[in-house]
Amino acid sequence: MLIVVVVCGCKPERKAIDNPKPAVYYWRTSLYLDSVERQFLRDYNVGKMYVRYFDVVVDSKKQLSPNATIAFKDSVPQGIEVIPTIFIVNECCKHNLDTIAQLLVDRVLKMNETHDIKGVKELQIDCDWSVKTQDAYFKFLEQVRQLLKAKNMTLSATIRLHQLSMPVPPVDYGVLMMYNTGELKNSKQRNPILDKRDVAPYLKNLAAYELPLCAAYPNFGWQLLYTGDKFRDILYSEDLNDTALYRKVDEGKYLVISSIDLPNYLSSNSSYTYLNAGDSVMVVKPDAQTLVQVHDALSHERPGINNQVIIYSLNKSSINNYTPNDYEKIYRP
Repeated sequence: MLIVVVVCGCKPERKAIDNPKPAVYYWRTSLYLDSVERQFLRDYNVGKMYVRYFDVVVDSKKQLSPNATIAFKDSVPQGIEVIPTIFIVNECCKHNLDTIAQLLVDRVLKMNETHDIKGVKELQIDCDWSVKTQDAYFKFLEQVRQLLKAKNMTLSATIRLHQLSMPVPPVDYGVLMMYNTGELKNSKQRNPILDKRDVAPYLKNLAAYELPLCAAYPNFGWQLLYTGDKFRDILYSEDLNDTALYRKVDEGKYLVISSIDLPNYLSSNSSYTYLNAGDSVMVVKPDAQTLVQVHDALSHERPGINNQVIIYSLNKSSINNYTPNDYEKIYRP
């Protein structure tokens, strides 16, 4: 008797995250929601806001220090869960990061109490760790997780595409960041925020990744400064229609016609970005078709990953980059 063995090529099932809801990141240094942002939260039934509370950096004294702490000038609408999110510069992992685990948790809890933010069940850590910093970072996460368990809270972490081939961090779930996937080296690169050709090589690791996952997608654009073809900096909210400084030379491309020093408001120190006449500014953002194609590719490789989608970020200028129909497609499971 001939026995035929059929090998199933099905992808392994991975546990989905608990309590998935439409979500947004809020990544500014001041919490204030205008009417457009509040309407966005209502239109898409947003149930979670991942709010960046502060960064952790290495200061001028080579000490780990909080930076750019958010100022609460407004409140999150009732019924939306707040997830405090802390960005940790990878360099911190080389400076005994585990020594600040208790300080970090205490600071977050104190900020919740001070600003009357109730019902916080989770903390998220965002760090682009590497092979060299992995051990120190994971040790820190384990300490934070144990401290949170004592408060009946959970811990999540961001996961970048290149980290899908690395060991799984000791957290309750991960957020796969589907942005900043390309290079900024020169003006001839593919879209550095998101291009499906940059994503494709990593998808082979997605199905087997042993951590519950949800996905975050971009709705933002960048103003990229180049000298010749060489990348120099990202500009923030520049008025490129200012004809005294810029001249539009093509769709999404502007020529700097007058030299100027722009203050860098995102830096912890006083610093400037120098624009020289002859430099160029490229405006880039992923088109809606790319977002939907990447969304669907992830669902194909790992069913359930889009049960919770997080949009980066809740910001009036970014919201208007896409139509309601686009957002409906991105938010769908």
